[in-house]
Amino acid sequence: MAHGSGGQSSAQLMSEIFGKHFQNPVLDRMEDAAVLDLGAETGADQAGGGRIACSTDSFVVTPLEFKGGDIGKLCVCGTVNDLLMMGAVPKYLTCGFILEEGLDVDLLSRLVASMAAQARAAGVMIIAGDTKVVEGDGGLYINTTGIGVIPEGRDVSSANGRPGDVVLISGNLGDHHACILSHRMEIENGIVSDCAALNDVVDALFDAGVRVRIMRDVTRGGLGTVINEIADNSHCRIELDEEAIPVSDQVKGFADILGLDPLYMGNEGKMIAVVPEEDAEKALAAMRSAEHGRDAALIGRLAEGNGAYLRTRLGASRRFDVLYGEGLPRIC
Repeated sequence: MAHGSGGQSSAQLMSEIFGKHFQNPVLDRMEDAAVLDLGAETGADQAGGGRIACSTDSFVVTPLEFKGGDIGKLCVCGTVNDLLMMGAVPKYLTCGFILEEGLDVDLLSRLVASMAAQARAAGVMIIAGDTKVVEGDGGLYINTTGIGVIPEGRDVSSANGRPGDVVLISGNLGDHHACILSHRMEIENGIVSDCAALNDVVDALFDAGVRVRIMRDVTRGGLGTVINEIADNSHCRIELDEEAIPVSDQVKGFADILGLDPLYMGNEGKMIAVVPEEDAEKALAAMRSAEHGRDAALIGRLAEGNGAYLRTRLGASRRFDVLYGEGLPRIC
């Protein structure tokens, strides 16, 4: 199960098995979505080709319905966000359903309706799909593939960070992780999943003219894992300010009781953006103007060196690594 955590074991599985056999220049970049230049590949001019982003993901959340969302909403948001993180405008989705025998038909209908509603809200069309029924115990798994168009002039990559850049996050960490775990443990609280498509935040950044170098959505493995990946790909040292990292009081209390670290808790509607320092105020204002970026904060900086560090509340600086171990399985 640790291999599905999104942390160190997942990275090892990707590199030693899938990366080894599927190696190619597009996949080797290991971004949230593959960037394909159709004009260059086909020899077509810009009008007939252009750059697109393509991403695929599978969703296995338990429970299928939770406060703030469900697997139908989740699968659209997750794939749309992966496209957005490459600077793409999401356009199309395909979906594959694996239905276990015993799945309630009324529940399936609700989940598909939720998926359709979220697709409309995110501005994407579901254009193809597949359904399989297998033996099981009433479960449901969904795979989605998304395609988006990257407007001219946008160059977003986890390798683009430079010393002096700043790190912004769109809002509070840990909501989805705490919501799912509360459901499983039958703990009554007001914590709601942050499951959301982040079109509004990304659009606000580009509409404001922010020079966005990097965007990443913070899902499995949490912020700690994402920051380490960016530090490695950009060959920079990244230092986060512990006191600046936003976490709601409810999630903070929940995490303290259970011994969880919000730095590694999963999210489904949060993103980070790395921008030049001179664009920081403009970027922060743009993110906060969007519905899903109201709690945005500046949480860190890039510098010469390597690795990921946390400046603690006591003023010390400690190294932190990617998530090690299992984390919370079947969260997305």
